[in-house]
Amino acid sequence: MSAAGSLLAAVPAAAVLLLTVAAMPREAGAVAPLRLAVVRAALLSGAYAVLVVEVLGASHALTRQAFAVAWLLFLIAAATAAGLRWRRATHLGQPPAAAPVPVSAAPAVSTASRTVPVGAVVSDGGTDVAAPVAERDEPAPAPPRALRGPAGLLAVAVDAWRTARPGERLLAGTVGGLVLVELLVALLAEPNNFDSQTYHLPKVEHWVAQGDLDFWPTAIHRQVTIPPGAEYLLLHLRLLTGGDNLYNLVQWAAGVVCLLVAARITAQLGGGRRAQLLTAFVLATTPMVVLQATSTQTDLICAAWVACAATLVLDGLRRRTGWGTLLGLGAATGLTAVTKTSGLIAVGPLLVLWGLAQLRLARTDQSAAASPAPIDPAAGEGRRSWPVGGLARTVGGSVLILVVAAVVVGPFLARVTAEFGHPLGPPRLRESIPMERHDPASIVVNALRIGHTAFDTPLAPLRRAGAEVIISGAEAIGVDPQDRAITFGRELFPEPAWYPDEDRVAFPLAGALAVIGAVIALARPRRIAPERAGSLRAYAVVVLTAVLLHTAMIKWQPWGNRLLLYAVVLAVPLAGLWLDALLRNRAGGRRTVATVAAVTVLATSALAGVLALSYGFPRRLVGAGSVFTTSDWETRFLRRPQWADEFRWAATAVQDSGARRIGLVQQNDNWEYPWWLLLRQPDGGSPDLVALQSVLPERPPADTSSVDAIVCTGTRAACAKLVPAGWRLEFRGYVGYALPPGR
Repeated sequence: MSAAGSLLAAVPAAAVLLLTVAAMPREAGAVAPLRLAVVRAALLSGAYAVLVVEVLGASHALTRQAFAVAWLLFLIAAATAAGLRWRRATHLGQPPAAAPVPVSAAPAVSTASRTVPVGAVVSDGGTDVAAPVAERDEPAPAPPRALRGPAGLLAVAVDAWRTARPGERLLAGTVGGLVLVELLVALLAEPNNFDSQTYHLPKVEHWVAQGDLDFWPTAIHRQVTIPPGAEYLLLHLRLLTGGDNLYNLVQWAAGVVCLLVAARITAQLGGGRRAQLLTAFVLATTPMVVLQATSTQTDLICAAWVACAATLVLDGLRRRTGWGTLLGLGAATGLTAVTKTSGLIAVGPLLVLWGLAQLRLARTDQSAAASPAPIDPAAGEGRRSWPVGGLARTVGGSVLILVVAAVVVGPFLARVTAEFGHPLGPPRLRESIPMERHDPASIVVNALRIGHTAFDTPLAPLRRAGAEVIISGAEAIGVDPQDRAITFGRELFPEPAWYPDEDRVAFPLAGALAVIGAVIALARPRRIAPERAGSLRAYAVVVLTAVLLHTAMIKWQPWGNRLLLYAVVLAVPLAGLWLDALLRNRAGGRRTVATVAAVTVLATSALAGVLALSYGFPRRLVGAGSVFTTSDWETRFLRRPQWADEFRWAATAVQDSGARRIGLVQQNDNWEYPWWLLLRQPDGGSPDLVALQSVLPERPPADTSSVDAIVCTGTRAACAKLVPAGWRLEFRGYVGYALPPGR
């Protein structure tokens, strides 16, 4: 990466930081305001990044210069907004945001040194508490140190560390250490995820080569049919830096957002500092999170957008939602849809919860109004009519959310519909992943298989016993456990999933803790959140609904655990709240037992996270394939080491022949990305790669007579069918090439 590329890559990061300052909440009683500002900045930046790609793509202007201008304009706008926000706060002598006021800093009868309306909500170290009945009219507080610049942030961090208990310091230190080491791995390792080699990264290269977002002939339908939101973000880095050196940072940043938002959700549900740290700890040590945080997969990005939607919805449970939050909910919905449509399985129930809460608040506001609502004579004395204004506002807000979401995801869906006649793509996509049977027995079997894979452990006897029970039970109720209508592709259940592999590793500890937390939240919510029992139960119902919908809509597959990552992020706050209650609500010997059990589980979770980071696949710190001892090219091929030399051999032969236009022969799950790296022009420009096969009916493949050479992956027989007569065909294992006579 050049120096110019490094400077350009820093522009989006600087813009997001400035936007975070500008997005600090002004409303009183905002829970964890800095984290809320991060959510707002992430959603605005993500939506802007997607729209920039769509606008420039429609203009056939996907170039480095255009993207640099777009981000410089965004940086100027963010700096201006941050400056105005800061100046306004300074002139008014008030903080840019409502700062948390610890309850310990005020008498029992006063919650803050400002006017507090009856029943208002104030913050208690990240936790909402109800204001006392009486109002107090006192001067506004001075700006908190956290909002007075980097020095203020550092001072607050030092103060928090000083006042933290040893256990809290250990939790925070572990989370921080994991995040920093993951950053190191993300920077050192080249992209080597299997799906990324097949379709995630080739998408980006096709866009760069074309200069637009038009579909292209390809044998790999996922290059054009799978939502491209994550790849849109990678495209920015590709054009700004000229390469893929920083690609892993997108998922790493998404992982950080997931940690921050999960901790904020815990605070919104009544958890104090320890509960928030426990939530972050459990999530940060989950092997799937650890491994994907250094990857070019897309699941953490999807989980981050879903989590942003969840935390904004929880804000709407206790106060009427403003226009800014409505735009944020729309952006979160659209970004989820354009990244991974499975995330909508959770966003849908969350939005339903938001709508019901807003209607309830509208009715409550009417009942609390000074003037009584009109009496409906036909309804009887004392019965009030429905608040029409509140209903209209909720409906209008819902429409706005859908409109914003449509603006973000609509252009992609329009292209897919125009190409395949359906917004969800061709039949092969609509039938491969979604469940094709929805009878209760099939759904139960699918749910049991998904649960078996998600909770897998290294204990092989336990895995076999569980699988045998599920298979026998399925046959007893008349369901084939390998039925293609409920099973992806040709895969066979069961499949071991305990090994720390980024695509399939199980999460038994985080999952078990989340299940226990959800059960307690549903049955005895006051035990873990006395002042947020209603919100906690409602949130647990939404999480449970999302999981049940997932098992009813998505087929079992060996790598299905990563598809559940959004649900794990949503569910872990329930685990953090329960663990905190377990440590808080026991007395005497029972407290000792509970503490020992909790510490044991947390230590095991920490060990799992550290081992995943140290020995996980395909990026690890130590052992064979370490990011410190493995060359760049070999790192890219850790999934298939035998292919590394084969690709180089074929690419060298084609380049030595002087070929300009190169035909591509491959099957649906073959690696295409190495060709884009190896056959790049001497000046760094994209190679002229054209597909000789196409699964898109309206996009015919290139004619073999129009190419100077052919490169192939897969089998020799499949390649030979497309090689013109008289051409020389060479093949080594997985890779081959063909050249015309005289070359």
